[in-house]
Amino acid sequence: MNLNKPIRITAVGKFLPKKILSSDLEKKFNIPIGWSHKNSGVKQRHWTNNETVGFMGAKAAQSALDSSNTHIKEIDLLISAGASFDHIIPNQASVIKSQIKNAELYNFPAIDLNTTCLSFLTAFQYAANVLNEHTKKVLIVSSEVSSKHLNEDNWETITLFGDAAAAVIVEYDDNNESYLIKSEHCTYTNGVDLTKIEGGGIKKPFKFYPYDKKIHSFQMKGKNLLKLANIELPIFLDEFFKNTGYKIQNVDKIIPHQASKLGLLLFKKMYSLSNEVVIETLYKYGNCIAASIPLTFIDAIEDQRIKRGDICLLSGTSAGFSIGSLLIKY
Repeated sequence: MNLNKPIRITAVGKFLPKKILSSDLEKKFNIPIGWSHKNSGVKQRHWTNNETVGFMGAKAAQSALDSSNTHIKEIDLLISAGASFDHIIPNQASVIKSQIKNAELYNFPAIDLNTTCLSFLTAFQYAANVLNEHTKKVLIVSSEVSSKHLNEDNWETITLFGDAAAAVIVEYDDNNESYLIKSEHCTYTNGVDLTKIEGGGIKKPFKFYPYDKKIHSFQMKGKNLLKLANIELPIFLDEFFKNTGYKIQNVDKIIPHQASKLGLLLFKKMYSLSNEVVIETLYKYGNCIAASIPLTFIDAIEDQRIKRGDICLLSGTSAGFSIGSLLIKY
């Protein structure tokens, strides 16, 4: 979808729980030392202790508010963009809002958007569609806790994932200096069973399926996912860039989902992209589900690898199986 919608990121924030080194993780779960970095590409990640999705999301949101001297009363909409939730009911955005300072004094809506790892991109597109003279500021929060749903017997997943929260405030850009050029999201249902947590939903409720790490832990068929991505991603991106005036080789920065070491290598090799253009944080954060893309984006803003006016591609894959991209002028 071509939008050319004026939208400007005016503030960012993040929250990271305790750092866990791969060497400590390997000792704890009897994994050969060095296996994590060699196979998953992760040297360290952050895992929660007692922090909840709501707590981390509120901390990231408050950081964004404070960094821009934005009062919570100025927010017109809060979007929780992620796959993690503290409770089945109420929705996660309501929980996050309830833990932001003074948010209880203002009745702006708080909604959830869950497209797993692509949730932030979905929320950004949604925000671009609703921003106007009445809805002036939207707070997007991606707060993810993956560590509670990992099977320690599965080295591939236990070493790959991390916990984190990232938040951005977006506003309608009256000066048209920052804007969404294009967004797209495609779902390929032949990959629907490649990534899942089987238990805990209506199909296999806890009432009839007591906790079993085989069905209540994250499952991923990594090789099958890479094979599917290798087929569909180039078709998707070639179509995505049509009629935009851009090619993937001439955007300023690319912020991919930090899915896996092999996934990032595949993406860069596919288009002969340099490490200067493609921003990576997998080595220090792991795969943080929907928080990965905004967290990586925020890192690049903070260390000035991304500057105002840069054309940026935010792109990734998600469970389902889906591919999504945003092309923005920051």
